[in-house]
Amino acid sequence: MILNHIWGLYAHPQQEWNEIDSRHEGIAYSMAHILIVALIPSICGYFAAAHIGWKIGAGDPIMLTKSSAMLLSASMYCAIILSMMALTGLIHWMAKTFDAQPNLSQSLELAAYASTPVLMVGIAALYPVLWVFSIAGMIAVAYSVYLLYSGTPILMHIPQEKGFIYASSVVTCGLVLLVCVLAATAMAWTLGFGPEFTG
Repeated sequence: MILNHIWGLYAHPQQEWNEIDSRHEGIAYSMAHILIVALIPSICGYFAAAHIGWKIGAGDPIMLTKSSAMLLSASMYCAIILSMMALTGLIHWMAKTFDAQPNLSQSLELAAYASTPVLMVGIAALYPVLWVFSIAGMIAVAYSVYLLYSGTPILMHIPQEKGFIYASSVVTCGLVLLVCVLAATAMAWTLGFGPEFTG
């Protein structure tokens, strides 16, 4: 069923959002979706960093030690889960401003399914060339934003105009959340928790 939602979000997003809205499988189902899909960037990132090596320009591939790559992969997985919870909380908290009254399950569904393309782009890490991954990442972010804009009015049961402003607010909060995660990562690296390179 999770794979059906993933395919539907790419093949016919409007129809899929309506199906998600009509079924409301619940918090456990949406959490299972997040926990499974979040494994993609974590596992692919580990293999790219420890076994393949990232190519940046014309130099040799940059690789991490297996222990360092594993630690970063586990940290990434935890950061994704915590970020999804924070995004769900923000969606739920902002709802009253836009005359929406979603339950926590609806807020989690919006966060989980709109973020799916960004998480699935982790597959591109298996071809760890920086410019290729950057382009794939930009396309994934653009499609996630599209899913957010198209899904917000449906799941929140509000008019299209309010849905647009609501989704724009969620995008802004998401960007702030991303900056916070990046800042926390930079602080951790300066405190000695940075990656260990091979060679």
